[in-house]
Amino acid sequence: MRTAVVLFNLGGPGSLADVKPFLFNLFNDPAIIRLPNPLRWLVAKLISSRRAPVATEIYKKLGGSSPILGQTYNQASALQSALQGSDDHVEVFVAMRYSSPRAADVVEQVRRFRPDRIILLPLYPQFSTTTSRSSVREWQAEARARKLDAPTFTLCCYATDRGFVDAYADLIRETLGSVPQGVKYRVLFSAHGLPENVVKGGDPYQAQVEQSAAAIASALAIDGLDWRISYQSRVGPLKWIGPATETEIEAAGKEGKALVIVPVAFVSEHSETLVELDIEYAEKAHESGVPHYARVPAVGTHPAFVAGLAALVKANLGRTGVASGTGKRVCPGTCSQCAMQGAAA
Repeated sequence: MRTAVVLFNLGGPGSLADVKPFLFNLFNDPAIIRLPNPLRWLVAKLISSRRAPVATEIYKKLGGSSPILGQTYNQASALQSALQGSDDHVEVFVAMRYSSPRAADVVEQVRRFRPDRIILLPLYPQFSTTTSRSSVREWQAEARARKLDAPTFTLCCYATDRGFVDAYADLIRETLGSVPQGVKYRVLFSAHGLPENVVKGGDPYQAQVEQSAAAIASALAIDGLDWRISYQSRVGPLKWIGPATETEIEAAGKEGKALVIVPVAFVSEHSETLVELDIEYAEKAHESGVPHYARVPAVGTHPAFVAGLAALVKANLGRTGVASGTGKRVCPGTCSQCAMQGAAA
């Protein structure tokens, strides 16, 4: 059997000239700006034009491009190696949502591979309509247009998968070693935020972030561990879910507690981790009197994380449809946008 595994990620500009087109693609996504065309197109043009100068300065700090594509290819290579030795001929592909390689190009690559089955694997541990569903829907549209009709299974989420949890627990333990002896600390799980109306509309992302943080905190097995969840990267005038990471940084400063920041919704490094967390929030922590600020790396190609993904792929060979890493619905009943809506709890 020939199996194609497609890893989805956000994408990022490959050069400073790509910043504005990348932002336009992002804001022209109906999952992000929920307006009909041509109004959405006009709004995307306006926002991308206004944000491009600020974003360009951010990417200058990263050497002029986003590292996310290279890191995703590294994850694909690691997963490919972990899947060797099975009876299947497995090939791992990479598709980005808002930058090259987009779904249209990768569908063609997969079609030439002539798979007997396809597994869609978003590199978003927690499901959201704005990330995983958006990527999968673009893929489905391109696959229909190009008549790629191999049986397909979608892994919608793996918020508490043992590999993901163990990888972060291991990285947190390493980072805790940098906290000065005798200094009280707080582990702060910082996730990318969402507008509050998206969550109130049934998006399960916040609930799954809470599941991830609780599972990782439990895996650390530290008596009396002080941990909290916060949300970063707010943009625009809408009310976003909270508490904001900046607010939690200020609170830690007032309490005289060190902070160990965990990018719990990210599995690779990009501007939100390398600039927002490492530079902007580090400065905020210093200004707020936080005695020690440390950031846990994203799981990347951590062996436990890659092994966990490989196990999820192997467990779902031959399946079709959509399921979580547990095989069952993990979203609360209030989450009407759950990818497994209608499945047994």
